[in-house]
Amino acid sequence: MALADSSRGLSNGGNADSPFPEIIELNVGGQVYLTRHKTLIAVTDSLLWQMFNQKTPKELSRDSKGRYFLDRDGFLFRYILDYLRDLNLVLPDYFPEKCRLKREADFFQLQDLSKRLSPNVSKENSISEEISQSDPEEVGFLSGAGGSTASLDPTRFVSTMTSAHARSPSLESRKSGYITIGYRGSYTIGRDAQADAKFRRVARITVCGKTSLAKEVFGDTLNESRDPDRPPERYTSRYYLKFNFLEQAFEKLSEAGFRMVACSSTGTCAYASSDPSEDKIWTSYTEYVFCRD
Repeated sequence: MALADSSRGLSNGGNADSPFPEIIELNVGGQVYLTRHKTLIAVTDSLLWQMFNQKTPKELSRDSKGRYFLDRDGFLFRYILDYLRDLNLVLPDYFPEKCRLKREADFFQLQDLSKRLSPNVSKENSISEEISQSDPEEVGFLSGAGGSTASLDPTRFVSTMTSAHARSPSLESRKSGYITIGYRGSYTIGRDAQADAKFRRVARITVCGKTSLAKEVFGDTLNESRDPDRPPERYTSRYYLKFNFLEQAFEKLSEAGFRMVACSSTGTCAYASSDPSEDKIWTSYTEYVFCRD
């Protein structure tokens, strides 16, 4: 009969020589993961291998519920864990956080994963990193028979870049789309209609639209904890922003080439008490629709 282990009470049916249970529960930056001990030590000499193979449970940090705690990016750790399962890297078609994922790979000392995430073309090269990684045929087309862009005529290079962008479906799909942001607000008006209204701050700004567009525009300021596994080309209405300023959201959308095409608002009124002479509380919900052609 398997005995309960103090490391989150999961049965130790693995290696009898290991002080760790077969199933391990992790808290990575607030995100909880459940995985096998052999998965964490799949890459020899990695940081996780050192932690869960060379140390004892008492030497590792725990959270208040006894889970092993890692102060790293909880969202990106899913890709680290996915890589450790079969040592294969599979990312969505549009994944804007390769640089951050490479930083995580470097931290966890996963050298092979870090190499796979390294750009194929240096920053000094005139070809963008996105084109060089997304479509190897475009790189060959831009490079010519010699495989180098140094000898390209500038006018030919501009024409070639225009043609390459026109042929790239990934870049084409980024040119258009809709994002809707909404917020709920409330304010109180006293018995004297001329008195200043008491506004409450915006509690949360929600984001609706295609996942890839939302991540492109808002990046790290997008809270994905409510809908973390949504594919890039699927739509979601469960994201919200980590800040509460509408102007900041508008600026990010404008910088990404979006323009406002519509807005709507609804409101309700209620009394703070049963006495009609008391303050009135107005509650409203507003949505702004942005489009990029």
